Amino acid sequence: MSEQISERSLSQQFRLGGLSIPRWLAVAVVGIVALAAGAYVARGTLEPSPVGHDAAALLGVSLPDLDGREQRLDQWRGKVLVVNFWATWCAPCREEMPQFVKTQTALGAQGLQFVGIAVDQGDKIKQFATEIGLNYPTLVGGMGAMQLSKTLGNDLMALPFTVIVGRDGRIVHTQLGPLKQAQLDSIVAKLL
Repeated sequence: MSEQISERSLSQQFRLGGLSIPRWLAVAVVGIVALAAGAYVARGTLEPSPVGHDAAALLGVSLPDLDGREQRLDQWRGKVLVVNFWATWCAPCREEMPQFVKTQTALGAQGLQFVGIAVDQGDKIKQFATEIGLNYPTLVGGMGAMQLSKTLGNDLMALPFTVIVGRDGRIVHTQLGPLKQAQLDSIVAKLL
């Protein structure tokens, strides 16, 4: 009889390495993990996306340029505005910016305007801007820029993060991570 009890006890336990875990505890842990994963996924799908919303909060921002002069983003209202949050220490940022320079040159006359918001120090920004021949305004946002990017959908507060605003002042696209040239061309072509 004691052998039957010990076999029954073992069948109601899971073995994890050298540990025996009661089946009820394993089921509870799996259930909690599944619940947490579901809540995380639902949070991403239930929170409203900034796409399609008015970009007034972004356009109302005023930040210093590389010469220390305050610049309001609404000065570019009526253009297709590509706002890129970046830093000199961010490798993906450094990789995508030369394509932004080329696109600004090619489409600026048609109403496209890139604006960089750097999360970095002014001297490092100036040096990098010179290295790549930056041809669009870069504003110094510091760490406050990360909070601004979060209000625009950058929940991870990671870089690069890009927001595209149509001529009508509405957000048409947000992108966490590098924005590929083909994707940029496709979005911008519909807006110009």
